[in-house]
Amino acid sequence: QLLRDLKEHGVTLIMITHKLREIMQIADSVTVIRDGKSIITLDAHKGEVSENVLIKHMVGREIDNIYPPRAHKRSEDIVLTVRDWDVYDPAVERKILKKNTITLKRGEIVGLSGLMGAGRTELALSIFGNPEGYKIEGEMEVNGNTERFGHPEEAIKSGIAYVSEDRKRNGLILIQDVRENTTLANLRALASRGVIDSNAEIKVANDYKKSMNIKTPTIQQKVSYLSGGNQQKVSLAKWLFVSPNILILDEPTRGIDVGAKFEIYTLMNQLVEQGMSILMISSELPEVLGMSDRVYVMSAGEITGELPFEECNQEVIMHLATRN
Repeated sequence: QLLRDLKEHGVTLIMITHKLREIMQIADSVTVIRDGKSIITLDAHKGEVSENVLIKHMVGREIDNIYPPRAHKRSEDIVLTVRDWDVYDPAVERKILKKNTITLKRGEIVGLSGLMGAGRTELALSIFGNPEGYKIEGEMEVNGNTERFGHPEEAIKSGIAYVSEDRKRNGLILIQDVRENTTLANLRALASRGVIDSNAEIKVANDYKKSMNIKTPTIQQKVSYLSGGNQQKVSLAKWLFVSPNILILDEPTRGIDVGAKFEIYTLMNQLVEQGMSILMISSELPEVLGMSDRVYVMSAGEITGELPFEECNQEVIMHLATRN
């Protein structure tokens, strides 16, 4: 409404966004940019702007469903159990997670939904080696073994990887290139007596560049110059290189275009088909509904509900997310 009011007062506005509904509600004209080039300019007043048209020009092809179809499996092989999980944060001097219990089964995507501040990222970090130094009570089992990690390195060795929600601050080293960022989490696999095999590192980075369709002129390109979607692919590649069997994705498609989203969703489906288990934290309800086999909902530091995909809809999730 503020933008509309400014327009009425003669202000010209340029809005840059990936949110298609936002564009359709407010824009008079829309220019689509892909791979550094202007693709098309559409006039909203002539009825040229629709979600399907925008997606087509953003991706370069028709996409019928942004969430690629996948059969929902009913695995009973539990790879991660977190039970009665209490987390106290000394920085704010209060308990931020209370008696949470979740399970993750082999070959499934479990969505973790909730409002901002519900405790989803804090839960992920407390599982992934507790880098924030929380005080934790409760039990955790990974592949049937009781665990309590004191450092992310221990979590990585147990087959857990965590892709941060903030790729620029915590996921990547922006002044380094694609090659260095891709291999960063598993340099031991490339080193002998403390010396990195640069040829092996180049091969690994090029393999991920190809398999994940990372659009960069060369793996020597600094990641700061890549688009958000390609930065996210590099961040994913970094953690896939450690060969995890449990992957925690925190807001995996935040701030990236619809084409890159589709590629990441397709990759997620491929990973679970290969037996990996994914815990996906997302604030986008369509993403949670479109990709999850099961959904946990959090509110004010507590799990308020667990839903199989058949019972999931936006109204139920929002009811659980606002319960406390």
